[in-house]
Amino acid sequence: MIGFCPLASGSKGNCIYLGTVQTRVLIDAGISAGALVKKLAEINVAIDSIQAILITHEHTDHIRGLPIISEKWNIPIFANAETAKGIVRALNFRPRFKIFTTGESFSFGDLEVLPFSIPHDTLDPVGFVIKAMGRKIGICTDLGHATSLVRKMLEKSDYLYIEANHQPSMVHASPRPQIYKQRVLSKQGHLSNEECAQLLSALCHPALKHVHLAHLSSECNSHELAIKIIREAIESNSAPVELSIAYQDKVSTSILF
Repeated sequence: MIGFCPLASGSKGNCIYLGTVQTRVLIDAGISAGALVKKLAEINVAIDSIQAILITHEHTDHIRGLPIISEKWNIPIFANAETAKGIVRALNFRPRFKIFTTGESFSFGDLEVLPFSIPHDTLDPVGFVIKAMGRKIGICTDLGHATSLVRKMLEKSDYLYIEANHQPSMVHASPRPQIYKQRVLSKQGHLSNEECAQLLSALCHPALKHVHLAHLSSECNSHELAIKIIREAIESNSAPVELSIAYQDKVSTSILF
């Protein structure tokens, strides 16, 4: 498949596929090898064609599958130095790392990748801007708030994969421990529906083709609510933009290049 497709998104595991004529990569690998093989097959991609895995940060739901996936298929892992250290500590496993520097672009195959800093409670978390086949793809989840740097990096994207994690009232009403609520709602936690809507309102432009709403909480959000809040906000400020959910348990809408 030549294009972009979220394979899993949420607290139980995250993984995205991106492929061009020359290059096939994953962003994060927080699902099992078996689940990954199955999901890739649904989009007609063989696991042994994957050439690299780009890692955003070392939380388990983004790296859980690395030991088997990277070792069995000898796939190099691209991460910054701090995230690499976190992966080794978390998994007691040292994959074949390719270390990048946050804030500096690098090339892999025909991809141009720019990792940029985001606010989250990990060692050195990043979002990615990836330029592929004349298109700009912005990937940014697991952030407590949208900084000016986040806005700058994601502007003029053709496609966006953006966090809409929770509805604050649902977090407060949930039976989760207070420490969980404080973390999620903090400036180093996760982006709410309203915060996602504000960010997208600033990022909408005529060439923006599609937005995946990602990392939705299964307890403190709903697909319908996220779509409603975000669609109302962005359509009041710009032309309609196609929105879809990045699902946890099934392959999401594919974007074909």
